[in-house]
Amino acid sequence: MTSQTLREARKYEETVEKSIAREERPDFHLCSRVGWMNDPNGFSYHNGMYHMFYQYYPYESKWGPMHWGHAVSRDLLHWEHLPAALAPDEPYDRDGCFSGSALTLPDGRQLLMYTSVVKERQENDTIRDIQTQSLAIGDGIDYEKYEKNPVLDAAELPVGGSKFDFRDPKIWQNADGTYSCIAGNCLADGDGRILLFTSKDGFQWKFRSILVSNDHRFGKMWECPDFFRLDGKWVLLASPQDMLPQGFEYHNGNGTLCLIGTYDEQAGTFHEESNQSIDYGIDFYAPQTVLTPDGRRIMMGWMQNWDTCTMRSPDEPWMGQMSLPRELSLRDGRLYQTPTREFDALRCNKTVHEKVNFTGTIRLEGVSGRRIDMELTLRRGDAQALYQKFAVRFAQKDQYHTSLSFRPRESILKIDRKFSGSRRAIIHQRRSLVNSAEGSLKLRIILDRFSAEVFVNDGEQVLTATMYTDQAADGISFFSDGTVEMDVVKYDLL
Repeated sequence: MTSQTLREARKYEETVEKSIAREERPDFHLCSRVGWMNDPNGFSYHNGMYHMFYQYYPYESKWGPMHWGHAVSRDLLHWEHLPAALAPDEPYDRDGCFSGSALTLPDGRQLLMYTSVVKERQENDTIRDIQTQSLAIGDGIDYEKYEKNPVLDAAELPVGGSKFDFRDPKIWQNADGTYSCIAGNCLADGDGRILLFTSKDGFQWKFRSILVSNDHRFGKMWECPDFFRLDGKWVLLASPQDMLPQGFEYHNGNGTLCLIGTYDEQAGTFHEESNQSIDYGIDFYAPQTVLTPDGRRIMMGWMQNWDTCTMRSPDEPWMGQMSLPRELSLRDGRLYQTPTREFDALRCNKTVHEKVNFTGTIRLEGVSGRRIDMELTLRRGDAQALYQKFAVRFAQKDQYHTSLSFRPRESILKIDRKFSGSRRAIIHQRRSLVNSAEGSLKLRIILDRFSAEVFVNDGEQVLTATMYTDQAADGISFFSDGTVEMDVVKYDLL
């Protein structure tokens, strides 16, 4: 039975969506149907379609009582919005249906597992969120909440676990038919950890083990975990809150973390071998992955950051986008990310400029646009002297531009959007240490109206940033302090 709360949300989104013109949205990035979007939820493949749910508040373009928005796609690039899947309409989730995941049950139904939230007054008179885990079952469009919700609460937490920070379950089915899920939790001092739970049927759950503890290394609470096998290793993704910087690897604030290692299934523990940031740009958080029918691991994240949410005016009809779907692989103990192979079908109108040797500022014929895929290969252009700096400016017109600059002597790549038209004193720059020899570097820059995603050295690193510059700003220019040799391959995108 669909609740009145959910019916009202569905009616509202269907009505308001009609007022948003196509050109006011990104072309191939999933954005909110109306209102607010944050974390991806329930990223899954069900009945021949990819499903993406997302944290959603339809009534305003700012965070509010969380619903689950819903969209489906056959190629992860062209999305159809479906009616909202969940609304906060039960006593145990009246203050929000927070992040979670999804899978297909053996009987063909789709199972959603999410964090259910109730605000509760504490003995010290503060109001805190009590977080539990709940289920909903449906047919890919409509979902009924499980009559025995919540299925995990404070009673299943290990000693010291906080009932206020217990969220974001990621569920999967094991080879023997049983089910596992992980969820973020923290101790009283805020230190994060990932808990492992098991179930025989997907409905009755018990605590198994502490999969991994932060031990005060990377921020505090670890949100939105994901856990999967990839190229012979196990990968744990998480989004730690309140991180301190570590050189160029991790930045202040809320960030994304990748741990690579081994998994002792008997003990239910993960053993880390290496760690790295997932995205080195400004706007990327809370990624989720899905396993495709042909065996690829694909990741999408919220293309925003909690410290940059004021960049877009709450008067706009929508706020929030997902990143490009990224195909994951491991090479030499490192996570690589590349646009999915489906993305290549969007390319058209190829423009090529080879061995462009220059200093100063130049523009190239046929190289402009706000929906493009552009590959740059940089080399030193003077055998006697290494160039000091290279920069490419895009979304450029008059006083507007966003730039990507590279200093080969330091091997530092910087993305900078302070001139993109934002009037807010938020994060506008990020720097990353990249691999470069004698000024050589490969960049792939993908623009889609309101965003830029930069893939470095065939996916060794990625830098992501949103930019809400007027669409008339479509110029692209190149600058070099010293002589650089550059190849450019640019495609328009359908």
